[in-house]
Amino acid sequence: MKAALKEAEKAYSLGETPIGAIIVKDGEIIASAHNLRETGKNVLYHAELLAIDAACKLLGGWRLHQCDMYVTLEPCIMCSGAIHQSRIKNLYFGAPDKNGGAVLSGIAAPTADGLFCHTNCEGGILLDECQEILKRFFRELRKGTINDK
Repeated sequence: MKAALKEAEKAYSLGETPIGAIIVKDGEIIASAHNLRETGKNVLYHAELLAIDAACKLLGGWRLHQCDMYVTLEPCIMCSGAIHQSRIKNLYFGAPDKNGGAVLSGIAAPTADGLFCHTNCEGGILLDECQEILKRFFRELRKGTINDK
């Protein structure tokens, strides 16, 4: 999760919502990404989707069933769907997202009944650190000290 937090800091420095994600296979980080929605002007540029894309390209396929993802904020419904579809084995996230989370806070997308496979999910990893970067970002954004693209 510390590597995902480093990615979140990269997003923060760009004025992006500070969310970072990494994908690990066999104990090695194979992909890392951070939010780039504002920079890329694309709704799809969530940290999780960018990390999944990078991992698929590296591994030469879309099945990531031997991989784990670490992300600093509970994934949204779009990212949860991509995590499910890519068959990621384990998802670890930091801060819950009571407004938009789709893993444990609201819709339990990756573990919903009737799905053909499930992702193991655990939240609250480095919770304080993951919440703090988000709180700091939005506090500064409200003050106008963050470059809001």
